Amino acid sequence: MRVSRLLTSTALVLTPLSPALAQSAQEEAGGDDFHNREAIVVTAPYLDQLDILAGTSALSGEDLAEDLRGQIGDSLTKLPGVSSTSFAPGSSRPVLRGFQGPRVRVLTDGIGTLDASNTSVDHAVTIDPLTAQRVEVLRGPAVLLFGGDAIGGAVNVIDKRIPRDVPEEPVHIDALGGFGSAADDWSIAGSVDVPLTSKLVLHVDGSFRDTDDVRIPGFAVAPELRAELLEEAAEEEAEGELEEAEEFREAANQRGRVENTATRTWTAGAGLAFIDEGGNLGFSVSYYDSDYGVPGRPGAGHHHGEEDGDDDGGEEEEEEGPVTIGMEQFRADLRGGVNFDGFFESLNLRAGYSNYEHTEFEGDEIGTLFMVEGIEARAELVQRERNGWRGVIGTQFLTRDFNAIGAEAFVPQNDIESWALFTVQEIDLGDYEVEGALRFETTDITANSVNFDRSFDAFSAALGFAYSPGDEALRIGANLSRSERAPAAEELLSNGPHIATQAFEIGNPNFTTEKSWGGELYARWDSDNVNLGVTLYANLFDDFIFETETGAEEDDLPVFQFFQQDATYYGIEASASAVVARSGGFDFVVDGVADYVRAKIDNGGGPVPRIPPLRLLGGLEAQSGNVDIRAEVEWVDDQDRVTTFETATDGFTMVNASAAWRPFGREGGVTLLASANNIFDVNARRHASFTKDFVPLAGRDIRVSAKFSF
Repeated sequence: MRVSRLLTSTALVLTPLSPALAQSAQEEAGGDDFHNREAIVVTAPYLDQLDILAGTSALSGEDLAEDLRGQIGDSLTKLPGVSSTSFAPGSSRPVLRGFQGPRVRVLTDGIGTLDASNTSVDHAVTIDPLTAQRVEVLRGPAVLLFGGDAIGGAVNVIDKRIPRDVPEEPVHIDALGGFGSAADDWSIAGSVDVPLTSKLVLHVDGSFRDTDDVRIPGFAVAPELRAELLEEAAEEEAEGELEEAEEFREAANQRGRVENTATRTWTAGAGLAFIDEGGNLGFSVSYYDSDYGVPGRPGAGHHHGEEDGDDDGGEEEEEEGPVTIGMEQFRADLRGGVNFDGFFESLNLRAGYSNYEHTEFEGDEIGTLFMVEGIEARAELVQRERNGWRGVIGTQFLTRDFNAIGAEAFVPQNDIESWALFTVQEIDLGDYEVEGALRFETTDITANSVNFDRSFDAFSAALGFAYSPGDEALRIGANLSRSERAPAAEELLSNGPHIATQAFEIGNPNFTTEKSWGGELYARWDSDNVNLGVTLYANLFDDFIFETETGAEEDDLPVFQFFQQDATYYGIEASASAVVARSGGFDFVVDGVADYVRAKIDNGGGPVPRIPPLRLLGGLEAQSGNVDIRAEVEWVDDQDRVTTFETATDGFTMVNASAAWRPFGREGGVTLLASANNIFDVNARRHASFTKDFVPLAGRDIRVSAKFSF
């Protein structure tokens, strides 16, 4: 982690830049993005200091390369307010301010991934972090620019598949390769950009990652679950069922590795872009292919088809093999912009098409097939700044066809269409700034097989106020937002066994929209040697949608049903970094992150499940032009504030160290990285994870990687 990782940035990439603006932003950001270590400011011109985006942070360059994991959720967990679902190494979505699932949008260059990752926690996000150029985490009122459903926030991944500028070299090559010891993790990625003419650029990229089962310290199962398994073993043995007793003991005593967590992923992409002073137009095509294991809960079997079998003691059902997922996505993307004279400065377009499919295998047998076909597009008119007033007016469209066939098709085939109109406006009054944003969104959800057809209208708004006195290092402000989202198809239509969550899930087709009033108070100090930021936030929900256990059982699984009730979230995020000394060509920097969130269902509903506990992270780093050396400690508190159906999670303290060597200097194009994560091999579990009781985090992990850019 370097200083840039801890900074709270006010930048957000929403639209493509003209060549002149792109060059200006690149210079302001500190040069080549591949090596940038300063505050990241690459943005649409009208939002470069918009304080409604006070909760934005970013990773790029060496910081991103150092934390790269197989899934984007596990690559961002050191940023303030960010945790991860960590279902398995092959499947992990970000958790922002305690929110996950449909309340967090994962975007690629401003539009959705158009996959099935928000349908279930065992479904991977179809973004390979190896191909990411930069990742931005958006929290608070900013996210209504991308959808009222992203109440918790959004993660925007920027790649280079549609080029943004014309390389100066005849051929520009970026490459990254590495190895991690905890899972025998081999990875490699590369891209080539070729200027075909002074205005036309061709881009080609690819990546490959292969990992084994992840190595862990101690037992795979948490103490409470292990005690249950050993108790089951004793009961089976007392009844003379020796084989079953031994299976329970083997599950309880599994240690050293988490079985069935190996992964293999490869991607390929190509893009072409025309870039001119008057605008730009580009398109790309890409392919994502991933095969990964889905670890099962020890002692729990799959129950597919048991309701259709014999109940009179017939032939015993054949034991199923390990569950794995084979996933692929074909995607086509478009980005364009036209520059104007007059009131509007530019018109910017972004669109994507996806054909996604994944198969869940039980051993060699096909269990369930998931298919998603979708299109998402957005257009934005950027207003030219006049007398301190600037803004944007935009529209967004989404259509998605989802279908699942097989034993775990707990959600029927459904179609979603949504359309939105939004605007963001800012007025600069000297020491004061006022920002406002509005969004109207209408969503149609249709499932013909269950005669379901409903429309939801959602209105969201935000108002921000910022004060920066003559000393521009200090900025304080407040944001107020009202967000509204349509229920997800899974919340409305689920009705069947969902093995990933070990539950029989039941939705409610009569849900209304979920509403939230949100507030933020923030303060920042950004100077050459000291960067501080703290944000207090709260969300008050009307008709909050949540899932809870009913006490019933179906298909040998506990029944979980979705309900609506008011809820309250509040928390704090803080980050700091300071240069405390300079000596021998090194800057010595101390930095830290702290975050905490508390959430409850109102009127006696108890805690919201899977809320991350208090977390503190601090580091000391020596930085120079050629060498950076860092040590850090992350402390995570116990989480014993749990709802009835979840278990408490023990806290942990993890120590990490890293070093970066640039043999040809900061602009030399070569960086060699080495890191030791979880040096003392502690047993750690994320409370936000569905699988935390049997899928702990990796043990000691020695990682080496190399980055090249020339």
